[in-house]
Amino acid sequence: MRIALHTKLKPGAEDEYEGAHREVPPALVAAIRAAGATDWTIWRSGADLFHVIDCESYDLLLERLAGMPVNIAWQARMGGYLDVPHDYSDRDAGLAVVWELNPTESA
Repeated sequence: MRIALHTKLKPGAEDEYEGAHREVPPALVAAIRAAGATDWTIWRSGADLFHVIDCESYDLLLERLAGMPVNIAWQARMGGYLDVPHDYSDRDAGLAVVWELNPTESA
């Protein structure tokens, strides 16, 4: 499944947030993959962050990540940059799909 999320940075946190993502711990990357994510991209426009995650199940991904110490530490760090920290309680936080261009199938 693919899910898109929208989060927001605290004013002035853009550079620190981007700097943190230049040094994502390899253990966190491994934990995210082990939890079921196959791809995760974050775009930033000003203080707005847009995430697109490919995973087997978003609920399962959150459930698996919630108790992992490496993720708990990362979320605590990200909480310093985010206007509203991700607390894993809103499982329906995904953005609604409005339109999608799918690859055409060959005839």
